[in-house]
Amino acid sequence: MQKRALISVFDKNGIVSLGKSLTNSGYQILSTGGAFSALEREGISVSQVSDITGFPEVLEGRVKTLHPKIHGGILANLDSPQHVSDLEKHEIIPIQLVIVNLYPFIQTVSKPNVSLGEAIEMIDIGGVALLRAAAKNFAHVLVVVDPSDYGWIIERISKNEIVTLGERKDLALKAFEHVSSYDTAISNYLMNIKLEGSSSIPNESVTRVYEPQLKLKYGINPHQSPSSIFKMKDSQLPFKVLNGTPGYINFLDAFNAWQLVKELKEATGLASAASFKHVSPAGVGVAVPLSEEEKEVYELKDKILTPQALAYLRARNADPMCSYGDFAALSDIVDEATAMILKTEVSDGIIAPGFDVKAIEILKQKKNGGYILIQIDPNYEAPDYEFREVYGVVFGQKRNNAKITREIFKNIVSSNKNLSENAIRDELVATITLKYTQSNSVAYAINGQAVGVGAGQQSRVDCAILAGNKVQNWFMRFHPKVKTLPFKSEVKRVDRINARVHYINGSLSSNELELFTQHPVPLGEIEKTEWLSNLKGVSLSSDAFFPFRDSIDVASKFGVSFVSHPGGSVQDQSVASACDEYNMVLSLTGVRLFHH
Repeated sequence: MQKRALISVFDKNGIVSLGKSLTNSGYQILSTGGAFSALEREGISVSQVSDITGFPEVLEGRVKTLHPKIHGGILANLDSPQHVSDLEKHEIIPIQLVIVNLYPFIQTVSKPNVSLGEAIEMIDIGGVALLRAAAKNFAHVLVVVDPSDYGWIIERISKNEIVTLGERKDLALKAFEHVSSYDTAISNYLMNIKLEGSSSIPNESVTRVYEPQLKLKYGINPHQSPSSIFKMKDSQLPFKVLNGTPGYINFLDAFNAWQLVKELKEATGLASAASFKHVSPAGVGVAVPLSEEEKEVYELKDKILTPQALAYLRARNADPMCSYGDFAALSDIVDEATAMILKTEVSDGIIAPGFDVKAIEILKQKKNGGYILIQIDPNYEAPDYEFREVYGVVFGQKRNNAKITREIFKNIVSSNKNLSENAIRDELVATITLKYTQSNSVAYAINGQAVGVGAGQQSRVDCAILAGNKVQNWFMRFHPKVKTLPFKSEVKRVDRINARVHYINGSLSSNELELFTQHPVPLGEIEKTEWLSNLKGVSLSSDAFFPFRDSIDVASKFGVSFVSHPGGSVQDQSVASACDEYNMVLSLTGVRLFHH
């Protein structure tokens, strides 16, 4: 009995040599549309599917192979007498080889400005049916979906060698995986397009096919192994690891930090940076020039300060004690000046849209060559609908793509309505910081710098106190007694940073006292209070409404002049009255920003 091969492909690379080899091996080739024309032009003997079915291609090619004489020939179990009888009765000839690849749906919808109509026409129907039929009957039919398999298939057929049942199963698995990822791409596309009356929320089963890409040393803890980074099948990861070996937490910090700085740059137009620890920012900054006093306190001396370097310096120096061993993010290309700053800091890595050659050379020397450099695609847009698995239960939600712009601060409900440009900038810094901080959270910002971040507290006033204490520590570093602490010349910078904070808080250890040429005179509470009275113009933002005025009372101790929160509490008026008492400007944004 003459063997039959069905070729129905959109990607025609390799089919001519495949067709010639099949013809030479005694196969009758059936084909459709463009594949038929390509084979016929090369003088290869080929029959149209319509010659077998007796029915022409219709609906502009939407229906070609959906016919019993095709699918019967593919699905027949030749070990079944009933199947063989049906084939003879209905004059159906078996098909032993099915070579199919599908319309390029993913490539089509990836192009800009693709219409819904164009996308719909790239949804393959007949090809998917052929693949599923052939893959189901792999014991009797070879199914080939991947052109990279043409070579060894041709070699086996030309030598009249068998393809084992295991190899047939592997080919069938490839076909099913390809169909599954194809359907997933269609589901994701339809989920993300906006049409009138559509919720964009899936109400049916959603198929997602993941492929492992990077094996990680372990997960969040050493005993959580194995651990990997996966990608959606037929998609590409939006990053490259240029140096080092990132771990699970490194990647979590990197991706959250990148989203923050990207959004902050879009909102302010300024180079932006973040210093992340444990999936929340320790500090955030934008490229606002440093005063001479700030340069002194941050121990910058005569360092070159590009916008990128300025942004990172502000982020790192908000809370340098918590930023120890941070993962950094930068909205712009990492230049040599920024690399020189990072070179002196204890840091695990950085994510950015690019790196200067010189910056890479400098940073590759950190951590014995293990400093992590992740290059992110700045044009990557995450899917509009996201999934998360917790304890075997899958959650789905629309991604938090709420835009934080200067417009959300226009609803001023306080008596004082003098919201300056610098205050708007700082409210943007604080509010976008909160969008990527574990809730409950509040953030204080000044001079383009988030100087106090309170994350993950159950009580909002506790957030305000925690973050306020960080503001206090930041501002007290400018106190003359702190600036002139008598450190021994050999004391390392990181030890100076920690000792200053402990001195401010009155908690110097006996070991730390040995860092000084003489024991420093402690700061008194009256001195601290008097110094903090000089702090003005701080912006405070909250990721959800203030339920009581107590957070405003706390904020008044830390130089807060501007406040923003979503509003919506029965206590909104009480909070507004508290702001009026302290002559603060209060904006109701209407946007809650919980992040978990």
